[in-house]
Amino acid sequence: MKKLWIYAGLIVVLFGAIFFLNQQNKNELYNKPSSQLNPATKDILNDPNYQNIILPDELDKKVKSGEATFVYFFASDCGHCRNTTPKLMPIAEDLGIDLPQFNLREFEDYFGKYQIDFTPTLAYFEDGKEVARLVGGLREDDAPANSGSTADQFRAFLEDPKGFEQGAE
Repeated sequence: MKKLWIYAGLIVVLFGAIFFLNQQNKNELYNKPSSQLNPATKDILNDPNYQNIILPDELDKKVKSGEATFVYFFASDCGHCRNTTPKLMPIAEDLGIDLPQFNLREFEDYFGKYQIDFTPTLAYFEDGKEVARLVGGLREDDAPANSGSTADQFRAFLEDPKGFEQGAE
């Protein structure tokens, strides 16, 4: 009988250790095991420009709440996003705007759910629906107008999304 209790105790300890190790392996930003993350996402986990991640349930809840909010849709493997994010996040911070970031590469169903055709896409929601969006990455001032938006245009969109017209110079 004593051996049975010892074996039962060992099994409980073993399952407890497995549970603990699985919880330790869970990535804090994405709430899933690091082994399930896209390699490009793993590359940006410690990048300070990608720390305001919003998860699907939080995003849906925020939009449904009706509160006015911006959301930055990006894909971790998108070169335009990697060029845009380090310049966009300081603009949002300067304006005092909390800019949640949604990684479409980790939650690909949301390309369709929010009709995102290109990344990055900066969207503004109000009263439970999208009111405005700015599509495309950051371009240099001397680049063709159809190749994205300038930092000044991103700033203008964040300051007045309803009055902003994409492509207007």
